[in-house]
Amino acid sequence: MARVERITCHQVSVPLHTPFVTALRRASTVESLLVRVSDSDGVTGWGEAPQAWQVTGESVAGAAACITGPLQQALLGRDPEELVDLCHRVAGAVAVNHSAKAAVDVALHDLNARRHGLSLPRFLGTTCHRVATDVTVSTGATPGMAEVAAARAKEGFGVLKLKVGTDPAADVERVRAVRAAVGPDVAIRLDANQGWSTRDAVRVIGALEDCGAGVELVEQPVRADDLEGLAWVSNRVATPVMADESVHGIRDLVEVIRRRSADLVNVKLAKCGGIAPARTLLDLAREHGIGTVVGSMMETHVGVGAAASLAAALGGTAVPDLDAAWWAARSPVRGGLHYEGATVVLPDSPGLGVEGLA
Repeated sequence: MARVERITCHQVSVPLHTPFVTALRRASTVESLLVRVSDSDGVTGWGEAPQAWQVTGESVAGAAACITGPLQQALLGRDPEELVDLCHRVAGAVAVNHSAKAAVDVALHDLNARRHGLSLPRFLGTTCHRVATDVTVSTGATPGMAEVAAARAKEGFGVLKLKVGTDPAADVERVRAVRAAVGPDVAIRLDANQGWSTRDAVRVIGALEDCGAGVELVEQPVRADDLEGLAWVSNRVATPVMADESVHGIRDLVEVIRRRSADLVNVKLAKCGGIAPARTLLDLAREHGIGTVVGSMMETHVGVGAAASLAAALGGTAVPDLDAAWWAARSPVRGGLHYEGATVVLPDSPGLGVEGLA
């Protein structure tokens, strides 16, 4: 019988081809931790723990300490095919540290898919290896956002995610300018990244409704910890509101459901701890009539590949939010996913199709 034999971590810094700018931060690189879980048969699975100070509060150094410490202790010597038990061990080995847990959880799923000779999408129950994605337009001056949006639409992206939340009055003009630039057939969704007050959120969304801007949804308009405020906004606008930073785990989603705070939830592996808890979140949301989007943090081809595999297997209410690796100037690994316009293409080879570090 095979055993989990070794867990190794590799810190990577991947440059972006264009700065990524939101109400929370400006990034020119992705700082992340790639994780390999190897068994005694020589099979290796890959996962990723992205550094996202403003959302998860976790660092590369902290994730490495967690993985090579308590998570490794919980797994070494165990049967790699006891996947459900191993995921429970990962979840219970340490409090919080969702990004570190996600990396190991994904690596275990990748390892098992490889052991069975299946791609990760097939292992999760689907033959689909192509997933549509939106693309983000960074916040900035109105003319620049409109120009970038038009360029992305010409490249084939049918769903644009505009970063707003820095200035309520300017945000209205930015969205109107983008709509004028891309025409009526391109979907526009907004992400305020907690940047608005509750009253400003209602004013901005109401103004966009009044002018017929055709906004598909608004993501995280107010502070993550203000579920009452999120509900206050949701109840006063017609545009669907999506929770992102407000929902990390099951308890968070239960509170959103109980308070009727949002119409949709953006489920991200690095926020909730991996594929196993993400599946529970998606099932729970659907059972209670909450729309679902599978998304990712700013991470590389490993983490996005896992999220895209889950999206391929379980679907969602709206187009997934999986453009993070599209921003990378290069991949830190050989193999894995690639983009064809607005489509994430997953390899139909064992696991995530990752062959090693680039």
